[in-house]
Amino acid sequence: MKCIAFVLPQFHQISENDSWWGEGFTEWTNVRKAAALYPEHDQPKKPLNNNYYDLTDPKVKQWQAETAKAHGIYGFCYYHYWFNGRRLLEQPVQQILASKEPDFPFCLSWANEPWTRSWDGTEEDVLMPQEYGEERDWRMHFYALLEAFKDDRYIRVEDKPVFIIYRSASIPHCEEMLQYWRELALQNGLKGLHLVRTLGGFPLKKEQGFDASLEFEPHYTFAHGGVKHLWSSKQVEDQRHIVIDYDELWESMLERTPHRDGEIIYPGAFVNWDNTPRKGPAGQSTLGANPQKFGQYLSRQIERAKKMFKSEYIYINAWNEWAEGAYLEPDVRYQYQYLQAVKKALQFHHKEDPS
Repeated sequence: MKCIAFVLPQFHQISENDSWWGEGFTEWTNVRKAAALYPEHDQPKKPLNNNYYDLTDPKVKQWQAETAKAHGIYGFCYYHYWFNGRRLLEQPVQQILASKEPDFPFCLSWANEPWTRSWDGTEEDVLMPQEYGEERDWRMHFYALLEAFKDDRYIRVEDKPVFIIYRSASIPHCEEMLQYWRELALQNGLKGLHLVRTLGGFPLKKEQGFDASLEFEPHYTFAHGGVKHLWSSKQVEDQRHIVIDYDELWESMLERTPHRDGEIIYPGAFVNWDNTPRKGPAGQSTLGANPQKFGQYLSRQIERAKKMFKSEYIYINAWNEWAEGAYLEPDVRYQYQYLQAVKKALQFHHKEDPS
């Protein structure tokens, strides 16, 4: 089983964020200012040993890769931001490509939502709009990705580079764009592309042109899980704050049918969920999470992936989404226990099926 963890690159300073959010802004800014909204609320989250790192530091990327590998993580999936010819937060991946370090598998997921002041990808109060263009822009985008696709460390399926799109339904001529990219891939010496659409918290529709779909959790279950008792609420200041039951959320994921009209599905997993560092009481927080439970649920999802989905991949949300409470990196409260839970789950299933 190959567990791939999503990686957020917003842990370094860029001029755009300085302009929008204030000088020196990084994801740590939101993490540091978080506060508990009710007695049981575990905030703020604090990285172990005060490790408020800068992701442009090569030593940080090396530490991340070595730590992930030591606990059984197969590779990282970095978010890729492309706005009609303009890249943002690209420095960490560009450094990985230029330096050839760390020696650790990776792939990219195009987070193709507008950037908004409310952190929700809506069309309101847009900081950076998302426009898709036509063939000229598609070509420019492909060639911006080609160096990564050709990298020996890039994750492949059937020798084809994996590329994930977060909100494919938002792209007006998506199928045409994908076909054009496949043609360009062959022209540039690749065996093709393995194109994956994300199943998330947004409305889903029938789409053509993809090789597989990926369950992005917990968003997919929030929107499509069908659990009646998942949500409760607490009065926080002058508004109701949504609280999620960790166990019910995971049980809903694990009880869902794997059948999706015959398409290939990569199941997902999530560490925890709490986006109040970004959104305050307007966000959601989860109650009941701990490393032991996570390990047990992940083990069950690995079993489902093998037997029901026939998938060798699970995508975990996330390696370092600190402002969404979804991180495997060690923190003050649990240290390395979430990572140890991943390692234990993978080792158990390897013993069960050493092949």
